[in-house]
Amino acid sequence: MDAIVTKGLTKVYDKKIKAVDHVDMDIPSGSIFGLLGPNGAGKTTIIKVLTGLSDITEGDAWIAGFNVRKEPMRVKARVGWVAAEVILDDDLSAWENLWLQARLQRLGDWKDRAGQLLEFFELNDRRKDKVAGFSTGMRKKLEIALALLHQPEVIFMDEPTIGLDANVRRMLWDLITGVNRQFGVTVLLTTHYIEEADRLCDRVSIIDQGKFVASGTPSELKNRVHEDFVEIETSESVTAEKLSAIPGVSNVKSQGKAWVLRVPSAEETLPHIFQALRTDGIRRINVEKPSLESVFLDITGKHLDQAGADVQDFRKFYMNVRRARR
Repeated sequence: MDAIVTKGLTKVYDKKIKAVDHVDMDIPSGSIFGLLGPNGAGKTTIIKVLTGLSDITEGDAWIAGFNVRKEPMRVKARVGWVAAEVILDDDLSAWENLWLQARLQRLGDWKDRAGQLLEFFELNDRRKDKVAGFSTGMRKKLEIALALLHQPEVIFMDEPTIGLDANVRRMLWDLITGVNRQFGVTVLLTTHYIEEADRLCDRVSIIDQGKFVASGTPSELKNRVHEDFVEIETSESVTAEKLSAIPGVSNVKSQGKAWVLRVPSAEETLPHIFQALRTDGIRRINVEKPSLESVFLDITGKHLDQAGADVQDFRKFYMNVRRARR
């Protein structure tokens, strides 16, 4: 049975802003599914409507076989959520945070499960310590433990590694795959990190402006693009006609101050580019090999980071404020 199913899932705000636009998903139980897209693409909104925190405008959705519209409490009992925001109480110990989570979810027999989770996440020796003294990695481990306390069938991880350094991010990657295997829980992960989606996810849907623009395994998506992309910015005016005339260039798109050239082989085409353009007039040149980034670039004509550049990441802002107040 699929853990998550949506048919035409749509969310409209203020009768005109379509945050999620007729999204279809079929996510197998026990898998890790990734929503890859820029800030403001609709990733968090999808989680909100699937967990019942926001009403569905159009379409329908099922979690673990239960209808999100008609059986919201049954759905909530079967899902966990690891948000990008810090949800721990720094003044409480690790065990007290678990106790509070158990009270909020009205769990009766929770202590054995809590102990097992602390052992799994290697936090048992710090169970009585206040969370304020925990490292970033320890805090993330405890947040995931809280989400798993009521034994959910599906866990949503909304940008779980945003704002973290590379070492902590990779530690969490191992942790996410470990949780998926150890507990058999289905993971829906949202991210705008290419490497994260590529490494963790069994299947990925690329989302832009509320719509799924491509779906498949990371390998299937990368195989959609058989050519390289060369992004170039020059100090002198260059026309699309001049760039299109360069041997090997099959397509030319403007992107702000730069041009994106689609070529069968960057290594073979670069010498022709340097012959056609003055080398000292090239401000910047970048080669993009087939990747999830190049899939997004091919479909939308934008890089992932540029697509969401005009949307402020409030979650990262609030995380920085919390750090500054400590």
